[in-house]
Amino acid sequence: MPDTHPTDPVQMNENKIKESLKIRPVGLKHLDQYNELLRYVFQVTDRELEKSGYEDGELKRSKRPILQEADVFGWFTRDDKLVSQICIYPCEVNIHDRILHMGGVTGVGTYPEFSGMGLMNDLIRHALLKMRKAGQFISYLYPYSIPYYRRKGWEIISDHITFTLKDTEIPATAEVPGHVERRAVGDRDVKETYDRFARSTHGALIRNDFEWMEYWRWENEEERTAAVYYDALGIPQGFLLYWVEEDIFNIREMVYLTQEARKGLWNFIRAHYSMIDAVNGHIYTGEPLAFLLDESQIRESIEPYFMARIVDVAEFLRLYPFAPGVRPFHFVVTDPMAEWNTGIFSVATDREGAAIVTDQPAGRPVTLDIQTLSAMLMGYKRPSYLARIERLRTDKRTLRLLEEIIPDTQPYFSDYF
Repeated sequence: MPDTHPTDPVQMNENKIKESLKIRPVGLKHLDQYNELLRYVFQVTDRELEKSGYEDGELKRSKRPILQEADVFGWFTRDDKLVSQICIYPCEVNIHDRILHMGGVTGVGTYPEFSGMGLMNDLIRHALLKMRKAGQFISYLYPYSIPYYRRKGWEIISDHITFTLKDTEIPATAEVPGHVERRAVGDRDVKETYDRFARSTHGALIRNDFEWMEYWRWENEEERTAAVYYDALGIPQGFLLYWVEEDIFNIREMVYLTQEARKGLWNFIRAHYSMIDAVNGHIYTGEPLAFLLDESQIRESIEPYFMARIVDVAEFLRLYPFAPGVRPFHFVVTDPMAEWNTGIFSVATDREGAAIVTDQPAGRPVTLDIQTLSAMLMGYKRPSYLARIERLRTDKRTLRLLEEIIPDTQPYFSDYF
């Protein structure tokens, strides 16, 4: 029989170190350690904190709600030193007009002297189990390494487009019946308008007080202003969050429920024509701005933004809004981290559109991994495209069925955690 015990002295030492560690919850008494590990891993400097508007010790105090609201756990040494951690925010998101619980993964980090031992791999498995138990059947995260999180089952589901317009490229003033008012960024009309937007927009995060706090964590909100568009009845229908600095009109986010509101907000930007040389902004819909404006020479750049993964395939499929009367087919899924997701998931729907999911094969197979399934059901990439690049395998008839029953809407996600 071959010797299955490690003979490499380095590996033996790493195994010995890991055996001395324990996974435990990270509580308020660990606030200093939690903060120190994050600052080390993400290289947060005092200068960056000052730029974000934090005074001495304020950032650490602002993290207290995280340890109170979120599920945070990590590896500890015997003398209670935190060496590796992960955090799950309890969130809600709009998935094709259904509000679902979502586990927002953040605060991921390990000190370098404890890397290479599989500590984070174990924490991610632990996190998936916790999210599944909590009914968080979908998870989002911001990737500091896309390849790493792909290996763990997450996939890109949204893009971030940045754009720049010269002052001469700002749209001409349009006739609208409403008006714009400047408000504080925390104004009730801003929050209520966003809530209406999020509850009607696929992919969007439902923001309560905790989520708004995270939204502004790395920005100095005291130097930001909101412009709210009100229609002829005085109802807020959109807003933009902005600041003007060094002759640049900077847009943090523009949200609108109607095209009238979009035009009204651009009117407000144009009203700054004599004050600015350019407009810089951000788009999170995956739709370039140039198509919406008369000026086509807008400079835009696109980069991947957030990733997502299905935590529990069977439960997510049961909640997914398939079209009614779907003839049976089955997914054959592989998942590198969650063994309960590796297997067969047959799908059919009744006359009301309720999904019937079983673990017995029915109809034709659709073979894919958890990353591809997540991107497809989130609407980031269409089934035909995924089949063309060989991320998905099925017959032509079943591929046409997938195109018919999966909503053709890309996610919107503008938050950061």
